[in-house]
Amino acid sequence: MGYIYFPQFKKGKEGLKIHPGLTILDFIQKLQIKINAECGGVGKCGKCIVRIEKGEENLNQLTSSEKKLNFPEKYRLACQARIVRDVSDIVVYIKDFGEYEILKYGMEKEVEICPTYIKKNGKVYKNGKEIDIYREGIFGLAIDIGTTTIVFDIVNLENGDIIGTVAKTNPQIIYGNDVISRIEYVMVDKKEKRFLDKDERFKKLIEMQKIVVEMINESIKEFNNSINESIYEVVVAGNSTMREIFFLNDISTLGKMPYEPLIKESLIKKPDEIGLNINKNGEIYGLPLIGGHVGADIVADIISSEIYNDEKLCMLIDIGTNGEIVIGNKEKLLATSAAAGGAFEGVNISCGIGGIEGAIKEIKILNGKVYYSTIGNKYPIGICGSGLIDLLSELLKNKIIDEKARLKNNEFYITGDIKINQQDIFQLITSKAAIKTAWQILLKIYSAEIKDIEKIYISGGFGNFINIESAINIGLIPDIKKEKIIKIGNGSLEGAREILLCSQKRKLAEEIAKRVIHIRTNEIEKNFEYILAENMYFN
Repeated sequence: MGYIYFPQFKKGKEGLKIHPGLTILDFIQKLQIKINAECGGVGKCGKCIVRIEKGEENLNQLTSSEKKLNFPEKYRLACQARIVRDVSDIVVYIKDFGEYEILKYGMEKEVEICPTYIKKNGKVYKNGKEIDIYREGIFGLAIDIGTTTIVFDIVNLENGDIIGTVAKTNPQIIYGNDVISRIEYVMVDKKEKRFLDKDERFKKLIEMQKIVVEMINESIKEFNNSINESIYEVVVAGNSTMREIFFLNDISTLGKMPYEPLIKESLIKKPDEIGLNINKNGEIYGLPLIGGHVGADIVADIISSEIYNDEKLCMLIDIGTNGEIVIGNKEKLLATSAAAGGAFEGVNISCGIGGIEGAIKEIKILNGKVYYSTIGNKYPIGICGSGLIDLLSELLKNKIIDEKARLKNNEFYITGDIKINQQDIFQLITSKAAIKTAWQILLKIYSAEIKDIEKIYISGGFGNFINIESAINIGLIPDIKKEKIIKIGNGSLEGAREILLCSQKRKLAEEIAKRVIHIRTNEIEKNFEYILAENMYFN
């Protein structure tokens, strides 16, 4: 019996026994090795590229998906390369897809320090009760678990200082680049074409949760190998799916009508229940969810932006694969999510790529000539979200696409080998329309107009890097004065940090989650489909 090896990785060097019928991606997922499998392994995104150094004779022929990509010899898609025979060992190298440019910081406001854990008489106390000896300090973690990236602050709970920030790609990307792919992974056996039972779902859930927890544990160790016993409190923010996976709650209800989580309330777990290597007397707090796919990250955004305290009407926009919009003030808050898809993160765009080194992030077209800059000033390998928004805006301004989003000549070249076509434009305007329709309907329900908006807060990594003028020009965000648009950075991380430092803000988070009215725009607006279709145009 042969073995399959992945020599680039420590856990892949020992190899696994070959099992005909499995794909190379199946083995990668089993070893929990990082690979870009945005589409969840169905052969659509073309990103899970591997080189078969040895053992090609064990594999199936190139599939139709692979033939379209015109790969050099030995290159395959991991999800399409299926083992059909066992006659020799297989050696596989994974193409490096780079690290994401991750937004590490929020506004880092001054916060009142009133933590749950304090030092007293050389001991550590929680709520007036002695729980441990005092070591080198009292620390906590504020964690933002995003679909694409995970960022956490290591915070000194005695003085509020951030002593370290860790930002990494979410290792769950091997199961797909969006929450739907990950929900499907837990719910469905695609090979046998059947729904998994409760025990099978939980096993898959543990698999996905474990790689995130291991990554956090390893990152803490890399930062400071002895600090674990002095970490007592963890506050976790994330979208509904990410929070529920982390706390090992069933996510299947988020994948079927009415798309609601089983548990919306805040969660408290002990470290051994989650698997985090922190002080055994500590606790892990998960922020509450608002409803549907409007999750704990939006609760944290609301806290960090302080939209809940504003006298005048404000809007909060967090744009990602699942965009979220909040509108309101101290009197009333409405929130919704928009199924924007992954177009602005490069998914299903022929030239699209995530925010990694070499991604084109800014574009200008002057006198017919294209000017651009890339992340890390590297050779261009594709266009990320901020670049795609710029590109749409520039194509529109230069009349290369018309108001009906029709592209002249069906394709436009940015570099000698990076181009955009009409199908790409369709994907982008579909995502744009989803976001625009969501905030338009919220305004309508609120009985307000764009002119009534005093401030727009833009949260998240994607929002932080976009050009505001370009976003307004294509209709992604409302057209108000630029000085009224405030980028708050990683609002989810900032909100989690504020709650970590002041235990009283837990109550605030829970009150906000209950207070926000969750709106399903497609159910409440009878003309939803018509508005969505209209918003695909530029007018």
